[in-house]
Amino acid sequence: MTASPLLTAILPIALGIIMLGLGLSLTLADFTRVVKYPRPVIIGLACQIVLLPLVCFLIANGFGLESALAVGLMLLAASPGGTTANLFSHLAHGDVALNITLTAVNSLIAILTMPLLVNLSLAWFMASDQAIPLQFAKVMQVFAIVLLPVALGMLIRRAAPTFAARMEKPMKLVAALFLAFTIALALAKDWQTVVQYAPVVGGAALLFNLLSLGVGYWVPRLLNIPRRQAIAIGMEIGIHNGTLAIALALSPSLLNNPTMAVPAALYSLIMFFTAAVFGWWVSRTRPQTEVAGNTPKQATGD
Repeated sequence: MTASPLLTAILPIALGIIMLGLGLSLTLADFTRVVKYPRPVIIGLACQIVLLPLVCFLIANGFGLESALAVGLMLLAASPGGTTANLFSHLAHGDVALNITLTAVNSLIAILTMPLLVNLSLAWFMASDQAIPLQFAKVMQVFAIVLLPVALGMLIRRAAPTFAARMEKPMKLVAALFLAFTIALALAKDWQTVVQYAPVVGGAALLFNLLSLGVGYWVPRLLNIPRRQAIAIGMEIGIHNGTLAIALALSPSLLNNPTMAVPAALYSLIMFFTAAVFGWWVSRTRPQTEVAGNTPKQATGD
């Protein structure tokens, strides 16, 4: 995959719009929930930040992925959950408030963890002369691209809540269209490359997606987290922000390696189908013992 001038031009705009839309859906209360109900948030973040990179590393090595593809898969593992997780969680009767909290907190943490994990991946999978460290200046670029639009969106919601609520759905639609357009443009540019890599990378991406959903759901359940919250964590961890990973891989000012975008592009196509099946599976039978009283109050806030 190669970054066309059009794709390079729209990536910062796409990221800005996506992050602005995320900010419109967030309030400070989403962050203060971490203090009030820390356990499910801590478990979800531990799965996202610690377990998933380890799982992804084992998959990348197990499949013997080419170095750039392995780094691309690790970049995807380091990406925070996508806002689409909120919708899937809602449809599967998950705790949407927990999804919003995890998205908010992990989006901030990812500003530090993404450059760190990607830099370690570059050093491990690629020869030292090929590695492109994410230096401080580039970390600050990620900070500006990701955090500033989120902060602006939160300010707009605080100053004009009615307008923010009205714009939330259109912004999500625009973000989804940008994701579809970005993937379609990247795939069309180098279809033969995608066909070449799809059998191996597609299998690795599918396995990573299934394990992400499984880790996100079963680890909380084993730790006695209520089912609704486990569903939310499963969706949050299984649905990554593929657009962010693609943009960072293709951006000339950051990684500037289009091959690294292939895993995220394939994953973004796969996850909608697997998330739908996962949502159907976890919601097809709802135990009678799980009533509203078993779930912390913040779970019923959305």
